[in-house]
Amino acid sequence: MVECVECGANIELDDDSILGDLIICEECGCEMEVTGVDPFTVAEAPQEDEDWDDI
Repeated sequence: MVECVECGANIELDDDSILGDLIICEECGCEMEVTGVDPFTVAEAPQEDEDWDDI
């Protein structure tokens, strides 16, 4: 279990979660990335810029 970096809600991770998995907090919608697996740690996921040139 990890804590949301935005609102502090407890988030249950699957045992097979791996480094780099993206998870979304059901309480506040914050998108986080798994940054460690033993123990599980998360950080706010980097925001990707929109690439409007590929339209």
